[in-house]
Amino acid sequence: MSGPAGSAPEGEASAASEEAPEAAATESAQAEQRREPVFNVPAIVIAFIAICAAIHLVRVYLLTDEQNLTLLVYAAFFPIRYSGQFDLDIFAFTSTVSYSLLHGSVAHLAINMVWLAAFGTPLANRIGAVKFCLFWLLTAFAAAALHYVVHMDGQAPLVGASGAISGMMGAATRFAFRIGRTDGKSAFMGTPLPVLECLRYRTVVTFLAVWMAVNLVTGLVGLGAAGDASIAWEAHIGGFLAGFFGVTYFVGRPERAQAEQEPTPPAEEPADQA
Repeated sequence: MSGPAGSAPEGEASAASEEAPEAAATESAQAEQRREPVFNVPAIVIAFIAICAAIHLVRVYLLTDEQNLTLLVYAAFFPIRYSGQFDLDIFAFTSTVSYSLLHGSVAHLAINMVWLAAFGTPLANRIGAVKFCLFWLLTAFAAAALHYVVHMDGQAPLVGASGAISGMMGAATRFAFRIGRTDGKSAFMGTPLPVLECLRYRTVVTFLAVWMAVNLVTGLVGLGAAGDASIAWEAHIGGFLAGFFGVTYFVGRPERAQAEQEPTPPAEEPADQA
C-alpha cells in the first residue's frame, strides 16, 4: 500500500514539469504579441513621408514666391516641356519623377501621406526598401507618361505622389488585399494572382469599380480640387496600371512563384482537390 501511495506525487510532479515549459512558451508568445508596435510603417515609407513633408514645409515657409516658382519649373512635370518648343535639359528627365515629391497644399500632402502609409507599408515590407524605391520610380514615371498622352500641350504643372500611390493600390489588387503578419510586420501574402483570377475576387472588383468611378468623377467634374487645381485622374490610372501589371517583376511571376512554393506532391500521396 505504501508503494502506490508514495508514487502518486512523483507522477504529479512529472506531469507538472512537462506542462511548465508549454505554459512558459504560451506566456512568452503572448508577451511578444503584446510588445508588437501599434504602427509598423517601415523606414523607407517613413523616409518618403518625411521627404514630401520637408519639401512642402520649405516651399511654404522658407522660399520666396520667385524661388518657389523656380523650384516648380525644375521639379514639377510640365507636359508642354516636351512639345518641341523648349530645349530638353536634365530637368526634363528628372521631373518625370521629382514631381511626385511635391504637393499643392497641406490637405493634398496629408491625404497622400495617409494613403502612402496604408498601401506602402505592406508592399515595402514584402519587397524591401530598394525595390520599393524602384517601384516608386516606375509608377511615378508611368503616371506622368499617361498624363502627358492626354495633355501633350498642357501648361499646368503636375505634382503629387498620388500616381505612385495608385501604383501601390494596383499592386494590392494583384494580391487580392491579402495581408499577413511576419515578425510583427504587415506584408502582402502569397504571390501576385494572375490577372483573370484576380478579377474573380469580389473585393477586388468592388475596389476597382469604386476607385475608377471616384477618379473619373473627381477628374471630370473637379470635385476635391482646391482653387483652380484639378485632379490628375489620368496620372492615377497610369500609376495604377503600372503597379497592377508591374508588381510581378518585383515579387515574381505568378506561375514561377507558385511552382516554387507548391512542389509536386509524391505519387503515393495525391494532392487534395479544392
